Amino acid sequence: MFMNVAFSAWNYDVTVLELLAVITAFIGIGLAIRGTRWAWPFYFLSSALYGWLLWEYALYGTAALQLVFIAAAIWGWFGWGPKSITPTTVSNRTRLILLAGSLAAWLALVPVLAAIGDPAPWPDTFVFVGSVVAQVLMVREYAESWVLWMVVNVVGAALYATQNLWFTSLFYAALIVLAVIGLRSWLAKRAPLPGSTHL
Repeated sequence: MFMNVAFSAWNYDVTVLELLAVITAFIGIGLAIRGTRWAWPFYFLSSALYGWLLWEYALYGTAALQLVFIAAAIWGWFGWGPKSITPTTVSNRTRLILLAGSLAAWLALVPVLAAIGDPAPWPDTFVFVGSVVAQVLMVREYAESWVLWMVVNVVGAALYATQNLWFTSLFYAALIVLAVIGLRSWLAKRAPLPGSTHL
């Protein structure tokens, strides 16, 4: 049932699974932009659906990433609390540490995914590592998460296009715009004294 075609567009068949994953992700992101904990149940569901879909396409890095998203959704639900969040920013030192750690993890994981048959290990690993860092920053209520989501979504849109997941590629392109909106929204309501907080 979930792998049945929901609709076709430009000679591309969108399965029920892909459609549901995109819809629940859009809802979750919209709620995250507003800073409400109700984003996390939709992230949880979307991640479970996307994990299944990406496994079907042998994109093992981003399929495994969905397990991280599921764990982050549980963490975010309890971490954010019932009221709207108050975002903050990380220090310049923390930014450098995150950049260096992400680069090291990316280079270390590419051979692993290549060895298990991932068809696009470089971009798939980039999306995996970048998304893990962005998700942790989001759960911790750091506005920089949205900047990282912009970069990850550009790479993700290209990756999924090369794997003929056109609907998901278009979705990731839309996520770039939503990340810009999210960044502006979070910066507008961030906590005072930006740069004074640390991970």
